[in-house]
Amino acid sequence: MRQITLDTETTGIHAASGHRIIELGAIEIVNGSMTDNSYHVYLNPKRNIEPAAAEIHGITDEFVADKPEFSEIIQEFIDFIQGAELLIHNAPFDVSFINQEFSLAGFNKTIEDFCKITDTLPMARKLYPGQRNSLDALCSRYSVDKSNRKFHGALIDAELLGRVYLQMTAGQCAAFN
Repeated sequence: MRQITLDTETTGIHAASGHRIIELGAIEIVNGSMTDNSYHVYLNPKRNIEPAAAEIHGITDEFVADKPEFSEIIQEFIDFIQGAELLIHNAPFDVSFINQEFSLAGFNKTIEDFCKITDTLPMARKLYPGQRNSLDALCSRYSVDKSNRKFHGALIDAELLGRVYLQMTAGQCAAFN
């Protein structure tokens, strides 16, 4: 079974307001083990990054100015995720941005056309009702080391999610399928 943990960083909080993806990170999990196979790219959003967003991820307008646009990497991204189960913490957020990018690139499909989407946030809420279930809270709960994470970053957050997911589902995968 091939699964991929995925995260994005964006120019702001709402895709519907025209905000864009500036970083995509994905880590492959095969048969319950993380592999060395990953996908990571910074993107030029062709718009300014909101200061509040930059405080979270540390990515600046200057840094992404010479990066490719989403339309330039769309096929390699699809090739990486094709047929996998995507594991995304708070999936509606990331999926809305990815689907918007597909649309802006003139691509007449959605991410759901290429893979199954599993939102790990409801899984965590089922395991820990009434508790904080952010990725940070889950890392603390499962003693996942995040000491090398100065800012939120798509690739590092995808890796942290992978480590948390494997611990969350150890011996109980059937409860979530």
